[in-house]
Amino acid sequence: MNSFSTALRLALGTGLLWTATSGVRADVRLPSIISDHMVLQQDRKAPLWGWAAPGERVSVCIAGKTKTTRTTPGGKWMISLPPLPNGGPYSLQVQGSNTLIVHDVLVGEVWLGSGQSNMAQPAQEARNFPATKAESDQPRIRMFKVESRGATNAQSDCVGTWKVCNPETIGRFSAVLYFFGGELHKALNVPVGLINSSVGATSIESWISPEAQQAKPGDGRGDLFNGKISPLIPYSIAGVIWYQGEANARSIEQSVNYHSQLMLLVKDWRQRWGIDFPFGWAQLPNYKERAEAWCLVREGQLKALELPKTGMAITVDIGEAGNIHPKNKQETARRLSLWALGTVYGKPVGSTSGPLPAGQEFRAGEVVLKFTHADGGLMSKEGDLRGFTIAGADRQWLPARAEIAGKTVVVSNPAVKNPAAVRYAWQDNPDCNLYNGAGLPASPFRTDAWK
Repeated sequence: MNSFSTALRLALGTGLLWTATSGVRADVRLPSIISDHMVLQQDRKAPLWGWAAPGERVSVCIAGKTKTTRTTPGGKWMISLPPLPNGGPYSLQVQGSNTLIVHDVLVGEVWLGSGQSNMAQPAQEARNFPATKAESDQPRIRMFKVESRGATNAQSDCVGTWKVCNPETIGRFSAVLYFFGGELHKALNVPVGLINSSVGATSIESWISPEAQQAKPGDGRGDLFNGKISPLIPYSIAGVIWYQGEANARSIEQSVNYHSQLMLLVKDWRQRWGIDFPFGWAQLPNYKERAEAWCLVREGQLKALELPKTGMAITVDIGEAGNIHPKNKQETARRLSLWALGTVYGKPVGSTSGPLPAGQEFRAGEVVLKFTHADGGLMSKEGDLRGFTIAGADRQWLPARAEIAGKTVVVSNPAVKNPAAVRYAWQDNPDCNLYNGAGLPASPFRTDAWK
């Protein structure tokens, strides 16, 4: 295959218009993330990059702004566009010895969604797809799906294309990511770009870079990072949403380590992008199979909120006991969007989270539990509070009576004279009903660290 046909194949493969301006050599090329229908992050410098002949002069132009650079001896170039306001569509022109035109570029909010099957699950498998499809003519919402697999070494490019949201494309969009983006689009009235990089049945370890994980090449840990995250860096994003944990609930050992792994993942990605972007995740929902390990992964997700600029959608009430892929992705996404809209964008929302444990006071015969995010007060749904258990030093767990007192819950059992610990919703599929006034459920938790 000669150089002209190779260049033409590369250009067509990424949806780009190729125009020869100097002979037949097309030295300038772009990664697949920079292609037709892309969305650039608004109001922030936007790195763009690609490859060309070593030392070649490359200029990039969009919305009347032009930046020029030269490629490195290795043939890579990178520029950083000045911050652009939301809008478009624009054409992005990249010129070296040849010219590439990227069409239909919008500027708005860009979010990366990653994780395993519940992030990967397409909209056509979510609840009430006919209604979703009927409302999917949303040309200012676009999604890029990373189709590449894992890789032993860090990759500089991936396979994928940007798709404009419409009835023909919506079925294969990530459901959680699409519904999340739809909530942002509706509230902010700006274009929304969504990047889906997820793989079913994968552990959190494989999404962390090998260097951070101190993994050896080929042992399977960093692989998905190398193939599906590395090619996206440093594309400018507003933040990340994460839905994963099921695979790490296969054993007690993995689930106990989930807290440290999630902390490592967030820190690693932020360091590699060079920005402390917001990072939110969906806590594991109710599901009847994994028992203690499922609870421990949930606990790890709760504890990881100690990191700044993080948030969590509590989903203990919207799962399905017999289905590891619950269909109500709309509500999971809405709860993630409440966090994003309230904390990232400063929009007024009822609450950015359900109640979270904030300490306890042990008294003779009772325990007073404190909560944050008790917006609008605490409440029970469908009768008296359920889901609390209490134990003394003997570690014998008994059902507890629980009563709301302002923004606290008082827990007791006459048989436990000197309480030592309390747990709430500490089951894989718990019967629990503590909410805040905004209608968001409380996170499962425990006050003890007993093994």
